[in-house]
Amino acid sequence: MSATTAVPPGFDITRSYVRWHFPVASALLLFLSLVAFGDNLVTDVGQPSNGDPKFVIHGLFLLAWMILLVVQSSLPRFGRLSLHRKLGNYGFFVAVGVVLSTLWLFAAVWRGWAALAPEVMANRIFLPLYAAYMIGAWRMRMRPEWHKRFVYLGTLFLLEPVLARTYDPLIAPLMPVYPPGGDDHLFLGYLALSWTSFYLALLLYDRLKGGRFHPLTLGSLAATYAVYALVFAVAPA
Repeated sequence: MSATTAVPPGFDITRSYVRWHFPVASALLLFLSLVAFGDNLVTDVGQPSNGDPKFVIHGLFLLAWMILLVVQSSLPRFGRLSLHRKLGNYGFFVAVGVVLSTLWLFAAVWRGWAALAPEVMANRIFLPLYAAYMIGAWRMRMRPEWHKRFVYLGTLFLLEPVLARTYDPLIAPLMPVYPPGGDDHLFLGYLALSWTSFYLALLLYDRLKGGRFHPLTLGSLAATYAVYALVFAVAPA
């Protein structure tokens, strides 16, 4: 087989990447969320948190948000802009539910800053950033390049709990057996590498789409690392 027949005629990898980056990345976020909370949904539905309203409501809002993210990122690719805009109105209220239900959880489990692990401390800062990005997405709904980045990058601010819960089913079985806490370096490396990969994929999209990196992408990546630098600097030794 010749090299020219390995790629379908008319196939443009750059155009395909630009066209499908957001739907594919959003589908991956949904997949990771389902893996992360598969015990609540399938394998251990009798666990106490499944009977606790604050966890159930929070989980339903997050699941609805991730599903909407996939649907909304795909509809424009199929020419369904009218439906995309209608669902966007509902999506804004789902985002409000995500914020309020997360605040409910934070208030219920609050034990003071000193008791929080750095990554958990960071989540307290990322939540208002997510809320601000959703407001930005609403205000920029007539400017697609800003709107879709506000929605997607705001979602990335919520990623730590998902990545934290995918470490055991996806990564830990591939590693040597460590004593409790002995693989913290691997966990933090997995967290940083996975999170950064989503940003790098978007930076590639930016470059292929417009020839330059979008300021919101760069700013969000810088904010993520700044938040983590801050919480590790102030966390108790």
